[in-house]
Amino acid sequence: MDVEAVFVGLRDNANTIPELRCFEYVPDSIAPPCFFPVEVEIEFDRAFGRGMDELTVRCQVLVAHGSDRSGQRLLKGYLAGDGPLSLKAALHSDPTLGGACDDLRVRRVAGYRLYVHNGVTFYGAELDIHIIGEGD
Repeated sequence: MDVEAVFVGLRDNANTIPELRCFEYVPDSIAPPCFFPVEVEIEFDRAFGRGMDELTVRCQVLVAHGSDRSGQRLLKGYLAGDGPLSLKAALHSDPTLGGACDDLRVRRVAGYRLYVHNGVTFYGAELDIHIIGEGD
């Protein structure tokens, strides 16, 4: 599996949410709301030699901290299981990420808290996404 292609696919799927700025890399500076991958774990050779690899990609979604209520309300919309702002629904809209993998599943949301990114504080959370695909 090509990790870069997976990250691009995650960006493209999340980018279907209006006004959410999505990246396939960790940006130096951001204008919220935004979504991007922050780390990846790769388990090679999960089936029949190089038959299948598994990735767990941790992504962050960050929203403005300027207004406690509106920022957190927006964040909760992104973390919902369904609805027009749901990252889970957007990420599942193309489970192959444009052919970059065989399947994905948003496993969990964690870390609902304040984050500091490049010296600026944001409300945010992290999503763990389980991805399987053919080994390279």
